[in-house]
Amino acid sequence: MQIMLKSDRNTAVHIYPLYKDQKFMYPIRDEIRNTGRSAWFRSRSVEDKDIFVVGLGERNKLGLEAIRRAGGLSARSIQKEGFSEASLVRVIDDQESCTEVCVSDWLQAWIEGWLLGLYGFHKYRTFTQSPKEVLLRIHPEDWPEMTDLELRQVIKVAEIRAAGTMLARDMVNETPDYLHPGRMVEWVVDHFKDTPVKITVYSGEQLKERQMNGLLKVGAGSVHPPAMIELHYEGDASLPLISLVGKGITFDMGGMNVKSGKDISDARMDMGGAAAVAGAMDILVSQQAKVNVVALIAVAENVPDAHAMLPSSIVSFPNGITVQAANTDAEGRLVLADSLIHAAALGAVEAVDIATLTGNVGQALGLGIAGIWGDATMTQCLVSVGERNGERLWPMPLMDEYESELHSDYADLSNIGSSSLAGAITAALFIRRFVKEPMKWVHIDMAGTVQYKGDAGYSASGATGYGARLLADYVMTKKNNKI
Repeated sequence: MQIMLKSDRNTAVHIYPLYKDQKFMYPIRDEIRNTGRSAWFRSRSVEDKDIFVVGLGERNKLGLEAIRRAGGLSARSIQKEGFSEASLVRVIDDQESCTEVCVSDWLQAWIEGWLLGLYGFHKYRTFTQSPKEVLLRIHPEDWPEMTDLELRQVIKVAEIRAAGTMLARDMVNETPDYLHPGRMVEWVVDHFKDTPVKITVYSGEQLKERQMNGLLKVGAGSVHPPAMIELHYEGDASLPLISLVGKGITFDMGGMNVKSGKDISDARMDMGGAAAVAGAMDILVSQQAKVNVVALIAVAENVPDAHAMLPSSIVSFPNGITVQAANTDAEGRLVLADSLIHAAALGAVEAVDIATLTGNVGQALGLGIAGIWGDATMTQCLVSVGERNGERLWPMPLMDEYESELHSDYADLSNIGSSSLAGAITAALFIRRFVKEPMKWVHIDMAGTVQYKGDAGYSASGATGYGARLLADYVMTKKNNKI
């Protein structure tokens, strides 16, 4: 247990989150009160406590993401100093009502940030010691607005959300020699086997029967066969079915259009969308959410060998569209096509696909925000959810006139645009062709947000777990119409 309700603060460290205008017992520079800043006040005797101050910035500009980041920064800083316990101290003053963030949301965000800040992927450490866990004590009297039962519920929800995100992080951080398609199927099935989730795995002849030719072609070069994982959770079967679709390329060598570079180890992270979907399902199921959702995870390994798909091969889909695979490194959209056709066949009224699809989206938006295309109402809702939970999105255009770049002389479509420009947009236009009306759809390209290159906020270097909380929160808006 990393979070504990405790009536005393008998720990070696006390954490004080401070606003710009908040009084404090010691003189402190104004810049320390800014978001992302912190300071230590060391004790001079055994009886005294070390104090860690973390800035929250201005109250009237405070958002939940700033609180998560402060929680993560605190956790990592205290862990780095070797402490095993710390107490969170809330200084209540007469300006407390000036923030628009309610108390329960504030505490939940802090705990999420704290838990995610302590995360590290240390499975393969041998000679180097893994960091110790740090227990956070929360003093009930600091939160008079909530009963003990309400406090425990806030802690539980935060722990569930962090666990779903960490599941996604573990998957994305895992090495490709371990996490091949077969192992990923085993992992997902084992994780959900004792839950109310109905699990179906399509592979081999089952893929052929359903004409999931995108998966079959993309995975043809690997010794590990491709698969489609279907996870159906009916928390409330009376609700319309929502589909979450994740790209799960466990290693993207580019197929016969082989990637080159000094280090392409990040190609193991090309299943970030699948990990996000798995993490979202974990959150929904653990919270016993009253939703109706099906997750579709398309799993394959895109590597070259004598059986691999050749450039210019034609891929036929059951909706009648043929695709020329002009570049075998544009494989993600082929497996998403299979998934979206299947989502419509299951009766989904909405589909959200999420994928590490193009490097182009990172060039457009950087590494802190993902791009989203598709239905305007769904997009608006997802953007609002992302602003609240820190997994941000930026609406991108579906430029109809760019669709001509997907022209092929040999098939209905090429799987890659003829121009070197607007690759993320043409990819979204390609995927749109496989959405069957009246199913509504959005596409999220998270290639830039799948990892951090260094410690930041509540994410260590490596996988961010982006998308797990975003997708879970979006699905839950359908239950209560509340963001």
